[in-house]
Amino acid sequence: MNLVPFSVRKLLLPAVLFLFLSLSAGPAVAAPVYVVKVDGPIVPVVAAYLERGIARAEAADAVCIVELNTPGGLYETTQRIVSRILNARVPVVVFVSPAGGWAGSAGTFITMAAHVAAMAPGSRIGAAHPVALSPSGEEMPSVQEQKITEDAAAWVRSIAQMRGRDPTKAELAVRESKSYTDQEALAGKLIDLRAADLADLLRQLHGREVTLSGGTKVVLKTSPASINREEMTRVEQFLFTISNPNLAYVLMTVGLLGIVLELYNPGAILPGVLGGVSLLLALYALGTLNAYWGGILLILLAFALFVAEAFIVSHGLLTVGGIASLVFGSLMLFSHGSPFPEISLGLIVGMAGALGAFFAFAVGAVVRGQRRQVVTGKEGLIGTVGKVLTPLKPEGTVLLEGERWWARAEGEEEVESGAAVVVTGLEGLKLRVKRKVSREGDAARGQG
Repeated sequence: MNLVPFSVRKLLLPAVLFLFLSLSAGPAVAAPVYVVKVDGPIVPVVAAYLERGIARAEAADAVCIVELNTPGGLYETTQRIVSRILNARVPVVVFVSPAGGWAGSAGTFITMAAHVAAMAPGSRIGAAHPVALSPSGEEMPSVQEQKITEDAAAWVRSIAQMRGRDPTKAELAVRESKSYTDQEALAGKLIDLRAADLADLLRQLHGREVTLSGGTKVVLKTSPASINREEMTRVEQFLFTISNPNLAYVLMTVGLLGIVLELYNPGAILPGVLGGVSLLLALYALGTLNAYWGGILLILLAFALFVAEAFIVSHGLLTVGGIASLVFGSLMLFSHGSPFPEISLGLIVGMAGALGAFFAFAVGAVVRGQRRQVVTGKEGLIGTVGKVLTPLKPEGTVLLEGERWWARAEGEEEVESGAAVVVTGLEGLKLRVKRKVSREGDAARGQG
């Protein structure tokens, strides 16, 4: 007799079937997440790196997370990165981290462009007023500066409105260089969430819905997540490393020094090769960093003055002028209005002192040595001291620099064996000599 009613059996059958399928399916597959990390200025190599990371995420239909910590960078490069994020076919999350990190200047635009913007505790965002300087380092006319500022303000408002963020507060970061803490940015609706670390961020992202450029809505599945870190290639790491103002400055001075040494000592090869490579790398870095030509030309002038000191008797005035030109040029390379940090003052002082001392003494000594008359061959024997082997009556043999010579004494009828004589001239293969006399007037002993 069947004690279970038919209606109950109809309900139990689907439940048992669902439980069986759930157990046989195994554990849930982790969603892929691609992570790229930017820790430094926004330069072209960073744009290429971020574009590759987003492309990898698109190929895997994964979420792309950008860990960002930057003081800012080039406006043109920022536009390139923002455009790529806005048109990404997968969700892009910008996480200002680690704790105490910074999304300054260009970093503000990049963070605002993200589908989801997050910040770590103690981080800040803002100070995004555009730098309006000419290539020579001088301030642009006020009208042109106002145009750039208006464009940047409209741009950040547009990005904020597109992502549902506060356009007014975003605009203040541009017009008034206002900065916000992570808590202020969250309360002011400039970012979407705060996270302690990447793991916390992934937990908070799970289940959040974002809208892509085409209007497609996507629900993020980031817990659990399979994290794939996209690292810079070695070439990108190298180019990013030399895109540091201090390192670019050192490469330039070392490059110029190597070329100058090669010019003073043709054929040395090593100084010329190292100098040429260093100078080319420096020019790449300085071009990437938008260094001012006024500063570069002053540094070139400094080296010209250092070289001139070796040829012209200026009693140190050329060296002093070279040091002054080097210092002013170094300070002008990246002015206070530049989006990049200024060169370390200690580095400038150390480099100026070292190069000034080097050119004042080392290079000067090399040039003076090259200008000194070089004597070779038989004429080089004049003035050397020899020893009489057989008495000169007035002719005989003399030992000179390990060789026996036939010699004729001048001014005396005889010079005894063992006496020291000085060579005064040559007649074919015969030496003309005279007795070497000490300061006291006594005959000196010859060389042994």
